[in-house]
Amino acid sequence: MSEPFAAGADPWLPQPVRVLRRTQETADTFTLWLDVANGGFSFAPGQFNMLYLFGVGEVPISISGDPNQTHALVHTIRAVGSVTTPMQRLKRGDTVGVRGPYGAGWPVDQAFGKDVIVIAGGLGIAPLRPVVYELVRQRGRFRNVTLLYGARSPADLVYRKEVARWEKKLDGRVHVTVDHAEADWVGPVGVVPALLDKVSIDTAATVAMICGPEVMMRFTARALANRGLPGDRMFVSMERNMKCALRFCGHCQYRESFLCRDGPVLRFDRISSLLDRREL
Repeated sequence: MSEPFAAGADPWLPQPVRVLRRTQETADTFTLWLDVANGGFSFAPGQFNMLYLFGVGEVPISISGDPNQTHALVHTIRAVGSVTTPMQRLKRGDTVGVRGPYGAGWPVDQAFGKDVIVIAGGLGIAPLRPVVYELVRQRGRFRNVTLLYGARSPADLVYRKEVARWEKKLDGRVHVTVDHAEADWVGPVGVVPALLDKVSIDTAATVAMICGPEVMMRFTARALANRGLPGDRMFVSMERNMKCALRFCGHCQYRESFLCRDGPVLRFDRISSLLDRREL
């Protein structure tokens, strides 16, 4: 577990941080770069922060930057609600509040010596981006590393230039698909689980990390299970209903688990029976 930001501070109190820059990824998705050069910020891939827009509200957002980059804290955000929509208008020098990091991250160390399949749907690539940074940085500690990534359309793909660079660093084992596309799209068209047909899976030595819409994660895990991969080597990131990040409000409780503390990354066999129950 990483050290909390501003150790010793009130965990309910957001720490003010300046915006370094904002980059637009797609029409409704943007990346915020926050200045943490003075205090530093340590996190594990898969953890999240609570971002507070003063006078508006607070939202949980996965950290999407490089774990080894200490001067900037990076979040990629979709503008879909009452907090994230005005957050898209932030500019250099503006201030946001940060609490975190929180939660359990991706089991990168458990994948040493194994094949790794990283599977992202839509903005699910953002919580998995720190994992890819680690897989590339420590490439010699893993066997085959594969990235499968899908979005609704080419216009909805984020980090496109970076994904192209990852393809070179991962020996071409990067496959991208879209649900629908115009005639100028030259890649696959179809759902993310269909990309698994391109992957050879050693069921005795493979770890899968999956993030995206819940329906995509269910069907992807089912496809992996049909190929023989056990549920204890599939990991998913769940962010449903998180409100306080401190296991206080109870909104994110999954039976005995709290997503903000025990997740957001969970072993699939722990929650497979609950994924299709929207009321939980």
